[in-house]
Amino acid sequence: MSTKLRATIEDLYRVDGKAEIVDGEIVPMSPTGAAPNYATSEIFKSLDSYSRLNKTGFAINDNAAFRVYLPNRESFSPDVAFHTGKWTGMKFFDGAPVFAAEVRSEGDYGPAAEIQMAKKRADYFAAGTLIVWDVNLLSDEVIKGYSADNPTGPHVYRRGETANAEPAVPGWSMLVDDLFIENHPMFS
Repeated sequence: MSTKLRATIEDLYRVDGKAEIVDGEIVPMSPTGAAPNYATSEIFKSLDSYSRLNKTGFAINDNAAFRVYLPNRESFSPDVAFHTGKWTGMKFFDGAPVFAAEVRSEGDYGPAAEIQMAKKRADYFAAGTLIVWDVNLLSDEVIKGYSADNPTGPHVYRRGETANAEPAVPGWSMLVDDLFIENHPMFS
């Protein structure tokens, strides 16, 4: 008989660094490298501009926590998100974001990683997220956009294309090429 206590949201508030609560345990998330961080920043900047222009929702960058109420998961900490729920001040966001982007880091490859990412996407959809991007900077299929309506058949976006997160973020889109540093004005 196990006497191990389940981690709580209060425990998550005391964690130093990025983490989530999955299956009753605190799951730390490692820092990211330069390329994934750059891509994350570009998605956030684009969403933030959209949010300010349209006066709707909040663009949320890395390390924010979203409290959710699933049997196996109590929080998400996406790389980038768009949230249309209430502002919670100093507390974690309450409820799932409508859009989440998970940008793969160096350790997010291989069969075990694919299984974990598929589970996390299923959790996002169960919590109410409408669109989840799986951003893979090492693939020709740079963004796989999964939807709650079709969670296993992603819309694929490649370099030279414009990606969107419809219907989660209506009217917003960004160039896939903007995720890559060589398209930064410093390199032009």
